[in-house]
Amino acid sequence: MSLFQFLKSKTFFIQLAIAVVATLLFVFLLKWWLGITTNHSQKIEVPNLHKMSLADVEKKLEELNLDFIVIDSASYNPNYPKKSVIEQNPEVGDFVKERRKIYLTLNPSKYRDVAIPDLNGRTQRQATTHLRSIGFKVGDKVTYVPDIGKNVVRGLKFNGERIQPGQKLPKQSTINLILGDGNGN
Repeated sequence: MSLFQFLKSKTFFIQLAIAVVATLLFVFLLKWWLGITTNHSQKIEVPNLHKMSLADVEKKLEELNLDFIVIDSASYNPNYPKKSVIEQNPEVGDFVKERRKIYLTLNPSKYRDVAIPDLNGRTQRQATTHLRSIGFKVGDKVTYVPDIGKNVVRGLKFNGERIQPGQKLPKQSTINLILGDGNGN
């Protein structure tokens, strides 16, 4: 039997029909199985978790059958409660399936600590600029000590006590300058 005769035979058409039906059946069964195992028609709307504590987040997401992972804590933001959610991914209003993980960024409990630089011998303007650039506030209570240099830094104070270079204070702390009066030896 030649190839051309086989292609015109009844056996070839039966085998071709079986292959087409088997392929269609396989595709429809695969689509049905994937629809069930991937919860294709399920939609859960992601709630707004901003400014919520971890305990409240856990309770809320447990009700919705969702999970969460804390991925980071950002820079301290005084507009948010301590250890509350600042950012979330997926965003509010997105639709997800059950057991989906929501990635959270939390607000730390305080500003991070920053080391005090050695500003001894610098001018008042240089010291003020440097302290502000690293995140401190410079107070108005300037103390003058006898020194030959006028408005030259001779120390720093925090809450009325002298602080040393290298000591760590929370960012946004107010530091007062101890300056020379220009009349000393």
